[in-house]
Amino acid sequence: MSNAIAKTPCTIVTGFLGAGKTTLVRNLIETANGRRLAIIVNEFGDVGIDGDILKGCGVPDCPEDRIVELSNGCLCCTVADDFVPALKSLLDQNEPPEHIVIETSGLALPKPLVQAFNWPEIKTRVTVDGVVAVVDGPAVVAGRFADDPQALAAQRAGDSSVDHDNPLEEVFEDQLLCADLIVLSKSDLMTEGERKTVTAEIAGKVQRAVKVVAAEHGKLSASVLLGLGAAAEADLAARPSHHDNEAEHDHDDFESFVLDVPAQTSPEALAARIGAAVAAHDVLRVKGFVEIAGKPLRLLIQAVGNRIQHQFERPWRSGEARQGRLVVIGERGLDAAAITSLIAG
Repeated sequence: MSNAIAKTPCTIVTGFLGAGKTTLVRNLIETANGRRLAIIVNEFGDVGIDGDILKGCGVPDCPEDRIVELSNGCLCCTVADDFVPALKSLLDQNEPPEHIVIETSGLALPKPLVQAFNWPEIKTRVTVDGVVAVVDGPAVVAGRFADDPQALAAQRAGDSSVDHDNPLEEVFEDQLLCADLIVLSKSDLMTEGERKTVTAEIAGKVQRAVKVVAAEHGKLSASVLLGLGAAAEADLAARPSHHDNEAEHDHDDFESFVLDVPAQTSPEALAARIGAAVAAHDVLRVKGFVEIAGKPLRLLIQAVGNRIQHQFERPWRSGEARQGRLVVIGERGLDAAAITSLIAG
């Protein structure tokens, strides 16, 4: 028991692209009430947009040297090279964190990451306090992951040559099945009836009793998210996965590219062009920072499907290159040239 108490608790925050993970983690940093936190944020692509958002918080209890960005691939695929060394570097600090929050990429399968906590190098030092799955409520309402199992079975029976696999659905379900707490994000964009419907749909996918909590703008108390005491690494059997019988997995169904954006004159005009690109191509997510001519603040752009948000996030720092960059994430086969042309105008 004393060994378990000595372990540093870690919370894994998982969720599909654009579900609201970074917003949730940023709010957690700002409301931790003096608890020393550290953040490991895993990005898909080679530009650290989410890590930069978190570093902009400026909260003394979570300084920049406790925010670690890993952008060399999905954490569950780079455990030995990236994840374990990152954890050890945090634990070996003079004042180690009291709680570590790990934000996975939207494409990550959480169970392999939970399994990594049994690696000998870290097993005696850390424990998975809980896996928090963030669900984009309005996206589920729109049916993005609402595959009909009976229709799928009928299709399979009717044509054995059809590829039935839906990787987005599998990722979504694996995140739910591994969760100790499910956060229904963007609940302010849903009716009460829609919230009840989505909650019931989630309950139908998850075999064990997992609480679903609604959140607006990522605002949930640290007392809700931290201190779950799940010790998930010792409870793997209760967390089934579509990939349990696979030695490894890949993300060949997805790709990303970085788009350099010059200074813009209008946030609204840029958002409209991004919307046109999303509508015309298989774009799942657009995120990044852009300079607006004459403005001292940098513009944060986040697009999920046809929902495009922009806000002035923080002042450009002295000496900081005002280089606008957007990360575009989508399904394999993105027409980068066409998307670039639409966004660039």
